[in-house]
Amino acid sequence: MSAEIGAPSDMLAAHPETAYFWGRVAGDGDCEDGCVTVRTTDEAAADRLVAIAGAERTDRRTVERNYAHDTSVTRREDEYTVQVLGPLAERASGALGLPFDGESGGYRLDPLTEYDRELLRGLVEACGTVCFKADDDAVGLSFVHEDRTLLSTVQSLLDGVPVTAPYGEPSAASSGHWFGVDDAAVPAVGDWLYEGSEATGLFAPSRRRKLEQSIERVR
Repeated sequence: MSAEIGAPSDMLAAHPETAYFWGRVAGDGDCEDGCVTVRTTDEAAADRLVAIAGAERTDRRTVERNYAHDTSVTRREDEYTVQVLGPLAERASGALGLPFDGESGGYRLDPLTEYDRELLRGLVEACGTVCFKADDDAVGLSFVHEDRTLLSTVQSLLDGVPVTAPYGEPSAASSGHWFGVDDAAVPAVGDWLYEGSEATGLFAPSRRRKLEQSIERVR
């Protein structure tokens, strides 16, 4: 957590911490009656999410997850589930347009875009996929989600970042829909995305490490 900013007193106000938290929820979480749930495969990120929201519980289990682009391929990994109990889920649904109890969301994340870097970082870590393409000597960055509306929201955020971040149109995937950032733009996007993150702690170390190491391989 940032020593300068600290934990937010209002989870729906614009702070770097809330932007990161709700990016994670939008990308891989749920808002249900009386509970916000967010998932991560990084223990340090789970601890940060707990600290931001004052979560009631963090569960750890080993799950077999489908590969984002091909559900016939699976991998086993630890998954941490952070839950915040109370009326926050319904409030967040109304204020930010997050899906509530299985209904479609509008993803009205404009109140958080003052901190677009943290918001997009949360989304990348929640529903983004990073891969090193050995044949092309390039790094791939794609977003996969069952809700195409969320992917459109991610694209709008990419349009506003201070580095060039062209991307393709969403296509069907085994687990919903996906689109990719142009390979040539990924190193600059990755550098911008994690700039200053060490000072705030608003990142998943394993995800940042994978992206940075992949970028280093192509430089």
